[in-house]
Amino acid sequence: MSSETNIYNMKNQNKKNIYQKLHAACIKAGGVKKADKVSGMRFNPLLHDAVQETATQALLDQGLYVTCNYLTETVESRNMVMCVCTMRVHDIDDPKSFIIVDGCSALGKMDQFGTGNAMSYSRKYAFLNLLNLKTGIKDESGYEPTSFEKNSPEQSVEEPTYLDDEVNVEDIIKDISDTTTSRQLSAVKDLVRDQVMYLKKNNLKAFEQVMKHTREHEVKLNNNQQ
Repeated sequence: MSSETNIYNMKNQNKKNIYQKLHAACIKAGGVKKADKVSGMRFNPLLHDAVQETATQALLDQGLYVTCNYLTETVESRNMVMCVCTMRVHDIDDPKSFIIVDGCSALGKMDQFGTGNAMSYSRKYAFLNLLNLKTGIKDESGYEPTSFEKNSPEQSVEEPTYLDDEVNVEDIIKDISDTTTSRQLSAVKDLVRDQVMYLKKNNLKAFEQVMKHTREHEVKLNNNQQ
């Protein structure tokens, strides 16, 4: 067997498939730093450009390229436009190999900026779901990302948290989970009511997830108190 053949075989043996590349991109990307608060905003926003920059670079470093298709429809009852992003991840070393992230959606106002905003939001959520990007603020020192363990045999199959620029969905779910009595749960629900109503109007995916988690936790509390 010639040396050229040996080199060719070694290259093929070391070649990663698209799932191995995606796993490597997930580990390398780690997380995204939230932006500083601005006047009138309660939480540090998670900007689309920051998510796209982090995710795109991590994917390109692994030989993966992303394209997106968008389906938009008007939600007349809310005077808003909904955009659903279908993201396709291509393996540039194997053009027939790809992965699809489907169903990431966002709502935008019914104005000249609404469709563009909804497209950006839905694309951001698709990137977050694709790479399981972590977000967070730790004390005053800024963001400290934590990547998945490199030797982890499998990734979590739990439903990802749908994020929002205006409302900290993760904090709401945590506050609900931390309650140990129905009375405490009722108090937390009163505290976050305005934020949940905002999600209902502007981010249906996040709203449905908060409501689902609240119902499940409420059933758990009721069962424990019987």
